Amino acid sequence: MEIFTFSHNFLITIFCIGYLAIILEFIIRVNKTAVALLLAVLCWLIYFVGDPQPLETSLAYLGTHLSDVSQILFFLLGAMTLVELIDSHKGFNTFIHYLHTRSKRKMLWVICFIAFFLSAVLDNLTTTILMISILRKLIPHRSERFLYSCMVIVAANAGGAWTPIGDVTTTMLWIGGQITTTKVIGEIFFPSFVSLLFPLLVYTFCVKGKFPKSEIDFRDEPLEPGAHLVFYCGIILFLFVPFFKWLTGMPPFMGMLISLSIMWLITDIMHHKHEQRKHLRVPFILTKIDVSSILFFLGILLSVNALESTGLLESAAMAMDKYFKNEAIIATIIGIVSAVIDNVPLVAATMGMYDLKTVPVDSPLWLMIAYAAGTGGSILVMGSSAGVALMGLEKVDFFSYLKKISFPVFIGYILGMLFYVYVF
Repeated sequence: MEIFTFSHNFLITIFCIGYLAIILEFIIRVNKTAVALLLAVLCWLIYFVGDPQPLETSLAYLGTHLSDVSQILFFLLGAMTLVELIDSHKGFNTFIHYLHTRSKRKMLWVICFIAFFLSAVLDNLTTTILMISILRKLIPHRSERFLYSCMVIVAANAGGAWTPIGDVTTTMLWIGGQITTTKVIGEIFFPSFVSLLFPLLVYTFCVKGKFPKSEIDFRDEPLEPGAHLVFYCGIILFLFVPFFKWLTGMPPFMGMLISLSIMWLITDIMHHKHEQRKHLRVPFILTKIDVSSILFFLGILLSVNALESTGLLESAAMAMDKYFKNEAIIATIIGIVSAVIDNVPLVAATMGMYDLKTVPVDSPLWLMIAYAAGTGGSILVMGSSAGVALMGLEKVDFFSYLKKISFPVFIGYILGMLFYVYVF
């Protein structure tokens, strides 16, 4: 099939216009979720009209992509509900005072290190949701949280790149047999750490002084009934998600759903006899979930999937292979492009380009792609699922992130890649 037909060019144009409208949300005053949903429908409409294959084939493509996107959405819904449930019980107050410090520099390092290592055990999306909830407790004012929230994304994406369960693209490579657990941990940990360390050092010198004395004493603030049980069960259930995947082979969203169901049972048993505790039960918690963020995920991911279905992303990957013979350059470009376009189809296209006979298990190319796809998404706020979640949770706009965060993160990304190339 010819690659650049009229419908393909039209599809690319519509995608770029929609992407620009999302970026310029704060100027045009149109909610990014509305744009994303409209963009998804228009992209798929253009694909359906221009696709020469039978309608059933096009519907099958849409169904497959919707299935993949739904897994992310159900995972996100479950994680957000668990976090909100812990928060409604004031469960984070059981330990949060240990993290509280008035030093802005110390707070930055503490938050980043927790996000980096927690993401390796959970995943970057769950870690982001959890850490943003904690930051809201530690730093009440959103303007003061901006830098810390953005660095959570950088740390979570970097931490997710060096374990098979920390990032969806690393998981794809692991399940596909391109990388093994010991190799990705042994060789990608330090490059990932370097990619975080550079922007962390930059902002360490930028932030000065102390936070004003908090009006809230987390140790004295009364907890809701069952706060300790809900907090510790919640953390255990979060950690159970990757274990469930390893044990059963089922996708992560199933582990998140079973964790949510267990917590639902626990809170129902605790509170069903008490009329005044309705706000501590899951049905009420679900009314507090930001549905707009979930629909934004749906729109933007389906839009990218429409591009993928045309074969344009795979063609772009093959063009890179033709013009750039150096594996490090190819992997670096894939990471940079993943800051603009979802890294999942990019990695999927790369996996389709090279078979394991040509590029064997644990070859430098696969390991560099694991690093690049995981950490490259931090360059722009929309470059990773964690970044998209941040936009929804903290209302961080594209240009604020681009202006204040992107350049140090980009330099850190390049330094991490250079570290891998010249050390391993």
